[in-house]
Amino acid sequence: MAKILILGGGFGGVVAAERLAEQLGGEHQITLVSRSRRFVFYPALVRLAFGKCSEADASFDLRESMLNRRINFIEAEVARIDPVERTVTIAHGEIEGHLSYDYLVFALGRRLATERVKGFYEHAHHLLDVAKALNFGKAITNLQEGRVVVGQCAGSRLPVPVYETAFALARWLDEKRRRERVSITVVTPDDMGAEFGAETSIALKHALNSHGIPFVPHFPVKLITKDAIFTADGQSLNFDLLMLLPPFQGSPAASCVGITNPDGYVNVYSTMRVIGHDRIYAVGDCVNFSGPKMGHMAVRQAEVAAANLIAEIAGREPVAQYVHEMKLVIDEGGHESIFLHRDVETQEPGSMRQGNFWRWAKRAQQEYWEHSHS
Repeated sequence: MAKILILGGGFGGVVAAERLAEQLGGEHQITLVSRSRRFVFYPALVRLAFGKCSEADASFDLRESMLNRRINFIEAEVARIDPVERTVTIAHGEIEGHLSYDYLVFALGRRLATERVKGFYEHAHHLLDVAKALNFGKAITNLQEGRVVVGQCAGSRLPVPVYETAFALARWLDEKRRRERVSITVVTPDDMGAEFGAETSIALKHALNSHGIPFVPHFPVKLITKDAIFTADGQSLNFDLLMLLPPFQGSPAASCVGITNPDGYVNVYSTMRVIGHDRIYAVGDCVNFSGPKMGHMAVRQAEVAAANLIAEIAGREPVAQYVHEMKLVIDEGGHESIFLHRDVETQEPGSMRQGNFWRWAKRAQQEYWEHSHS
């Protein structure tokens, strides 16, 4: 019997647990540890903020979902891992102490590094949990006039919610007949071409222009006051309402065991095995891959890790390989919604398409995930 321990209840951890439970015999023990029993479906949080879906559409009970798949579930906080002793220290939660494992899947995601931007905690909204999305929605409802700034900080690597928030806000203001009294500005720490490529950047800037939304690139936010954001070199923008995606860094649970880069992201092979360690895999936002960090990437990484872990249990070498590519839809709300498929490693231009079909496809994909996992 193999004891398999999965740390993290996001896309990567959940999919890895499900694939292992589907393909391994009942003699193996699969345990998932998550700091919360609520799974948050992050792609739905923009819609939640604008009242386009319910809280039930944005999260579900992870414990019930896992137990239905014969996966043990523990709600607890992971303090650190010990790859040599093959143990995990649990700081607090349903249990405290040490958990041993034969195989480990590290999927603890990344933490908000808001300390890198002074004033972020006090003055900025974000869309990274259900409560924060609802709070931002209330702030929008109360805004009668002024400027809304929407953007991301250096190190966030999560561009899609920025543009979808800007488009959703423009549509909502039109519906409420407040658009002429409220301006929207999008800020990013670099130019969007670095993330999306030239063709998609042109299309996205055209979509922003069509909604009357100025785009301000090369604006890495370092300081936030109650009514303005500043860069280190003195650029500034005033705001009446601010939604920013913060900087991130890797989970501290892996930071002291020699498996991460300086920002705390775990170094892995394309098999998703942690470099320098057998029997340990890492998936999701915690891994050291370039470019954006997105849910579909975590899902594919989890599938590769599960396949290779199963092979390792059977005494075979891992052979499944993860291809680091980006597939995204930016829901513009109309005919300019954008689909992009791009190889992140090669930085080739990739394929870009626009049209209403892509927003419908994105919604269908979200509904499939919700129904199949809740």
